[in-house]
Amino acid sequence: MILHSNEEGEVVDVINNKMVMVDVKGVKFPAYIDQLDFPYFKRFSEKKLFPDKKAKKFIDEVPTEKKSITDKIIDGIWLTFIPVMETDEFGDEVVDILKVQLENRTAVGYKFIYRLNYFGTSEFELPNQVHAFEDFYLHDIPFADLNDSPSFNLEFSLLTPDKNKADYYEASLKLKPKQLFSRIEELKKKAEATFSYKLMEEYPGKVFEDKPDLPAMLGGYKVYDASKGRQHLEPAKHVLDLHIEKLIDNWKTLSNFEMLTLQLKTLEKYADLAMAHRQPSMIVIHGVGTGKLRDEIHELLRLRNDVKTFINQFHPAYGFGATEVFFKV
Repeated sequence: MILHSNEEGEVVDVINNKMVMVDVKGVKFPAYIDQLDFPYFKRFSEKKLFPDKKAKKFIDEVPTEKKSITDKIIDGIWLTFIPVMETDEFGDEVVDILKVQLENRTAVGYKFIYRLNYFGTSEFELPNQVHAFEDFYLHDIPFADLNDSPSFNLEFSLLTPDKNKADYYEASLKLKPKQLFSRIEELKKKAEATFSYKLMEEYPGKVFEDKPDLPAMLGGYKVYDASKGRQHLEPAKHVLDLHIEKLIDNWKTLSNFEMLTLQLKTLEKYADLAMAHRQPSMIVIHGVGTGKLRDEIHELLRLRNDVKTFINQFHPAYGFGATEVFFKV
């Protein structure tokens, strides 16, 4: 029995010596052991073995039965972390591992591909599916590994295809150690068991090519609903590779000027998409070479008002040639 809500449930997993995973009417969540109790005392103390006889009621006095329907909250798809504690040699509680869980709080089922990257290199990949209002356990991460700049990347597609919806949607979460430690300390102070990050509010619609509406154009301006504009946009990219062979097949037929122009236009396109999707940062891979492309990229970024800052990422994961851009979101 859950003491604070007075509900009966079932313990389905043991997280550590202080916490367990509880299932209440199909909903699973972690709970502290001291917040649980056996339901037998409540049952025998609240119910009499021989209840009092009820007064007779006639048929016209019996009220119509009312069924209470609990609506499930729809608020997107979340990546949830469950810290598992242990006691160190000094008697202090420290985090040993993080359990990672995908929570689908929508009425739609999705296929997904989950990838965990360290410094841009893939460490773990899991393709699977998550149904409506379902939690999906992904894996455990040793807490010490979170110093290696983990990036959690997911690609979603609909379980039931819809011609009006996008073919896929990409979401990414990058945790910085300082930010993570702060969340865990906040968790301890509030005596909470998990912390979560929202990956997607609503699955986007498909981008359709607008065809001229001659009658509307002749009669005036065509009006669009700006509030729904973002769902029709192409997904943003968290890692943009500007190597010319990644952008076009017949690149050998282009001049150096044409290749550079294409690379910079591609950067501007995905920088605009990043801002439209409120993406806080993006990695731009440009390689080393002569440094011409890097310098042109940096000059373009300096002129954009929506760029807060950028830094050269001299790391082998990006071939020692990449720039991380931070946007004003």
